[in-house]
Amino acid sequence: MPEVIMPRLSDTMEEGILGRWLKHVGDTVKAGDVIGEIETDKATMDLEAFDDGVLERLLVAEGATVAIGQPVAFIGDGSGTGSGADSESGSSSGGEGGEGAEKKDDGGDVPGAAAPEGGGSAETATPEIGDVAPKSDAHPDADPHGHADGRVFASPLARKMAVERGLDPADIKGTGPGGRVVRADVLAAEHHAPGDHASGDHAAAASQNEKAPSPSSTPAPATVSAPAAQEDSVEIPLTQMRKVVAKRLTESAAVPHFFLTAVVQMDALLEFRSGINARFADVGVKASVTDLLVRACAVALRAHPVVNSSWAGDKIYQHRHVNVGLAVAVPDGLIVPVVRGADRKGLAEIAMETRELASKAREGALTLQQFSGGTFTVSNLGMFGIDNFTAIINPPEAAILAVGATSEEPVVRDGELTTRKVLKLTLTVDHRVLDGATAAAFLQNLKQILEDPMRIIL
Repeated sequence: MPEVIMPRLSDTMEEGILGRWLKHVGDTVKAGDVIGEIETDKATMDLEAFDDGVLERLLVAEGATVAIGQPVAFIGDGSGTGSGADSESGSSSGGEGGEGAEKKDDGGDVPGAAAPEGGGSAETATPEIGDVAPKSDAHPDADPHGHADGRVFASPLARKMAVERGLDPADIKGTGPGGRVVRADVLAAEHHAPGDHASGDHAAAASQNEKAPSPSSTPAPATVSAPAAQEDSVEIPLTQMRKVVAKRLTESAAVPHFFLTAVVQMDALLEFRSGINARFADVGVKASVTDLLVRACAVALRAHPVVNSSWAGDKIYQHRHVNVGLAVAVPDGLIVPVVRGADRKGLAEIAMETRELASKAREGALTLQQFSGGTFTVSNLGMFGIDNFTAIINPPEAAILAVGATSEEPVVRDGELTTRKVLKLTLTVDHRVLDGATAAAFLQNLKQILEDPMRIIL
């Protein structure tokens, strides 16, 4: 029976929230039909069916958080035989094909609700959210480690966690349904000596997991102090976006940064912008300073391709396409929609695209194509009156440009005191990818382009 799994909808997504179901049990669906909405770290996106048939089961409730690759629903032929126990969830994400024992729906009148074994309620037959797995008798030959014919049954999240911790899923005692390795097993294996989790049944494993390490042998984990007066505080649950922002910025903090600041004379650029907007007002073109900056950065990146690079651990990727990301503040955090091929687009096209992207970002309606693949980012806080600031790199990009507000300052010209408009730009650079002189040459070129704006249209 075809499974509907939680898809990966962005490059940073590890789990998603099933926002709401748009189809219900018993509904006929076709491949491509939108059956639900998924809240990711970037936006709210559609969950599509990839098979024709009848929606026989919904495995997760609205609002549930589900790991990538986990089944969330089953589509069948309408006979109501799909229980979630006849299909090995690992086959949808890890290529672990299984020969699940068939289950017959012979105990209920509710469409799509399979009767659990032993006459129990339908609720007991529903796999746990986040660790969906076949029942224990779906693999009667499974050994105490959850193996069948040499295969290892583990949730995708558990596999990922095990690899990150240097553990072999095959060595971990699974306590999930059917002996499947779940995230709790990986955490238990990390904190116990080899062999502690390799024997005994589920009850013994549970008993062992309840044993706390001796204070004398294991240092107490670091804890975060609670607010002094919790009754005066409001607890705000983390959204998916805020979780990913926290994770990505924590990763960025480990990057060896350096910062370069340049002061740009803006009089010529602002005059150029006014002329462009007046000249093309009849066709609806209205370029902002940010649009001019996106285009100017694209031109400079084309001339300095080494800056258009990203860090990849044991290598550096120098990108052929110039995709400029634009940091946009949204209620839940920050998102960076991308103007792809910005060096090949005119100012009018960039102006229209940035407005569309910013609007979609605030509505949570960006597509994967619109917020992935960036090679360089611009972050502008000038509209808030911020003179200058340093931005944090958006990994794995090598640089990000922080843009402050345009201000007026006194200057002496031809022996007379006058004023000029200036803008401060600060370039944050990943020193693993770029050296100081290389980054300085790029910023110098960008300053020249902005002070001689006819270069922007070249």
